[in-house]
Amino acid sequence: MAAFDPDADLSEDLGLRLMINSFITLYWRRSLLDEAVGRLREDGYRVVELDAGRWAAAADMHRDIAAALEFPDYYGKNLDALNDCLRDVESYEYGTTRDATGLVLAFTGYDRFRRAEPDAAQSLLDILADRARSAALFGHRILCLVQSDDPDIEFEPVGAMPVDWNDAEWSDAKRRG
Repeated sequence: MAAFDPDADLSEDLGLRLMINSFITLYWRRSLLDEAVGRLREDGYRVVELDAGRWAAAADMHRDIAAALEFPDYYGKNLDALNDCLRDVESYEYGTTRDATGLVLAFTGYDRFRRAEPDAAQSLLDILADRARSAALFGHRILCLVQSDDPDIEFEPVGAMPVDWNDAEWSDAKRRG
């Protein structure tokens, strides 16, 4: 997929809206995440949904991501190996295809994983942001949508970019009630 067409009407392009400030976007309300995932699927993105709330340890994260993105058997199940395999995903070796508009990783229950493995949770988002930025240079769109049941969850910048809330929940008041 080529980069976004500057001559096209992009006002309704959710992919662009999500990527414009950061490749990682937070969601509190599951319904908003589901709506975004549905729209991105309609737009031709390959969407991989993973329940991060079930990850009690980093090993669980590695197992599920490796299976979902079809990592090779030699995957080392550590953060360096994750970065290497995501580099292969970014170059279409596995995990997605050139026919897709892009790749979306949608994590639910991420706050539970962050409580269990705070360093791994931060590092995963950092690696994904780096790989998404690198992929974008070659017209490959990679997005990460992160749902948290904690409306106050915050992350350090990832890939030298902030981790922001989606348009509908950017205000603290929108994540209350």
